[in-house]
Amino acid sequence: MTTSPVAARNVSELERLKTLHNGTKQQLTFSDAEFERRLGGLRRIMAAMELDAVILTSYHGIKYYSDYLYTTFGRNYALVVTQEQSVTVTANIDAGMPWRTSYGDNIVYTDWRRDNFYYGLQEAVRRAGVRARRIGVEDDALPVMSRANIAAAFEGATLLDVSQDAMRQRMIKSAEEIEVIKHGARIGDLGGEAIKAAIREGITEYEVALIGTEAMVHEIAKTFPHREVRDTWVWFQSGINTDGAHNWATTRKLQRGDILSLNCFPMTSGYYTALERTLFLGEPDERSLELWNVNVEVHKRGLELIKPGAVCKDIAAELNEIYIDRGLLANRTFGYGHSFGVLSHYYGREAGLELREDIETVLEPGMVVSMEPMITVLDGEPGAGGYREHDILVVNEDGAENITKFGFGPENNIIPC
Repeated sequence: MTTSPVAARNVSELERLKTLHNGTKQQLTFSDAEFERRLGGLRRIMAAMELDAVILTSYHGIKYYSDYLYTTFGRNYALVVTQEQSVTVTANIDAGMPWRTSYGDNIVYTDWRRDNFYYGLQEAVRRAGVRARRIGVEDDALPVMSRANIAAAFEGATLLDVSQDAMRQRMIKSAEEIEVIKHGARIGDLGGEAIKAAIREGITEYEVALIGTEAMVHEIAKTFPHREVRDTWVWFQSGINTDGAHNWATTRKLQRGDILSLNCFPMTSGYYTALERTLFLGEPDERSLELWNVNVEVHKRGLELIKPGAVCKDIAAELNEIYIDRGLLANRTFGYGHSFGVLSHYYGREAGLELREDIETVLEPGMVVSMEPMITVLDGEPGAGGYREHDILVVNEDGAENITKFGFGPENNIIPC
């Protein structure tokens, strides 16, 4: 079908950018003072690196500094920060919602030309009265093609990575952030209780997962009624499906004697928390009980080691020794824990704060980390299955507060049948 010259001319005259202040600003997750604190930290990074502007493109970067969590669906999003302004650049398909749910101003770009997103970035910098010669970008989450297009949009500018400095800023949580995280841990415990009550022979993994998810979503909506409700999920696994930490629920029906893995992930305004527990449907056999108790021993010792001044790699090394003594180090599946905050299964990760052998970060007050040891014994071997526990701890001046209250170990999680 041929488009008429008149129609083509009309399309070419449509707006490339829009201002869509539709409705009024909504209550955000955090106070204005909290967002100014965060932006102030980023601006200090900018000053130290002599940056004229920063263009954040990651889920976690935009969410952390603006409270807006985008849905990409193949489109680009950004937060442009200068010393005086912060402006989200969002797609017309979202209309006025990004402006209503974010801190700072907003520019909307349309679909009428493929480069309109980059035109919006230019406009955000122009409005700030800045001549961008040095621009900060997030190289840890920026596709090569997008980086090249940003460079082309700001001809002659130098693009410099700010992702690691921004990550280090996010590693220390404010009191407001810790409050949200504590609610998340509490809600995860509620999901765990709903799951535990639903476990029985014959029910499927996915049915149990839905029960846990529903319980958490209702509580999130009650606790955060002013924010969107999204992204909460459960991984509930049984039998061989417990071998991996990230195995999605299936249609498998629970059977007497099954090893079970409960994994609740409430998402409270982009802030991920987690509860993970090993359970058994009926009494475990002798080898399964032995393996479970070893993992619980590691978990308990790990909880004791999390405190200010502890070094991530040293925690990992000490816990490795317990597995070595039991001949199980080769069965360990991943590191012993990680940072919490703006995080999900599809975005974010403060990689500088993980309890692994190659991380030299020293724990400080305000950091929030998990303790989550896991071992996997392969199918056909005695005690086959995946064993893991997971608690969240807030590091403070004197030690660490465990904000996970759901019981763990054989004394709590053998389900009678």
